[in-house]
Amino acid sequence: MKAGVVHARDDIRYDEIEKPIPRKGQVLIKVKYTGICGSDVPRVNGDACHFFPNVLGHEFSGTVAQIGEGVTSVKVGDRVAGVPLVPCMKCENCQKGDYSLCKQYSFIGSRQFGSFAEYVVVPEKNAIPFDNDVSFEQGAFFEPATVALHGIMRVPYEGGKTVAILGGGTIGMFVMQWARIFGARETVIFDIASERLELGKRLGATAGINTLDEGFMERAMELTGGRGFDYVFETAGNTITMKMAFELAANKAHLCFIGTPTKELSFSVKEWENMNRKEFTLTGSWMSYSAPFPGIEWKLVSHYFKTGDLKFDESFIFTKIPLSRIADAFQMYKVPGAARGKILIDSEG
Repeated sequence: MKAGVVHARDDIRYDEIEKPIPRKGQVLIKVKYTGICGSDVPRVNGDACHFFPNVLGHEFSGTVAQIGEGVTSVKVGDRVAGVPLVPCMKCENCQKGDYSLCKQYSFIGSRQFGSFAEYVVVPEKNAIPFDNDVSFEQGAFFEPATVALHGIMRVPYEGGKTVAILGGGTIGMFVMQWARIFGARETVIFDIASERLELGKRLGATAGINTLDEGFMERAMELTGGRGFDYVFETAGNTITMKMAFELAANKAHLCFIGTPTKELSFSVKEWENMNRKEFTLTGSWMSYSAPFPGIEWKLVSHYFKTGDLKFDESFIFTKIPLSRIADAFQMYKVPGAARGKILIDSEG
């Protein structure tokens, strides 16, 4: 089969490799689309790849091409989304259902061959069926949609309250929608790009606030009657928005950091004291799994994509590039701002 193979830093090639064969309890998936994740970029353009040669890709959709012995949950021809984490299922964290915290895990598309290929083999539980009404493009967005939902599940979420989402990227848009699905009274997107704020409102946000505007904090507080927000979700991994979260929080609020920071972060005494004076609770969110594996997150994404309550906007996708031109896709990430949204690799294109 054909695959995008990473041979060294800045060296990904369209090569022919051996097609995998599903063993007992495994499923062979004929890949349709794979999204390029931000974590893939340093593995190709930097030094983050675990080994060479390697086949990356972990946000994928396709159809079941073959099943191994004992597989019962899917059949040949089923449309499926891929679950990338392969936890050990033996350690203390796995026994508690905290699969994201497993220290002996494998991961499809980084620690073992992934979906930048015509075919990928996965354990049975890592193939999530979805309805014919759900597109293969949506299937490739299951993973980021579940990451967003897991963030919601990291706090004791209740409907009828106010929610701030810092960062209007794909994860932020899904967080906003989950908050709305679960009954938020106000869902407010914060971003610096007006088009992202407009998209947020199109998808159901009650308001969008541009943090470059003078007086934006006062306007945000006005939306909550001066109280601040009951829930604050930081999705950008930006030092500015991470500190902003402390300021936007209401007394006794719940804050969740979903975004991954890339720079050192420091707080002034006054900034940090928000936590003491407001007595808010701060937590983090890592990946998208719960018990029983892979978790309710994956089932709910499949369900709400089918019902249409979880909306998918074509603007989530910047462009589609055939697998044969995968090297060109990663070249785009060398130009800041060149990829304004998700790049999907089409394994059949």
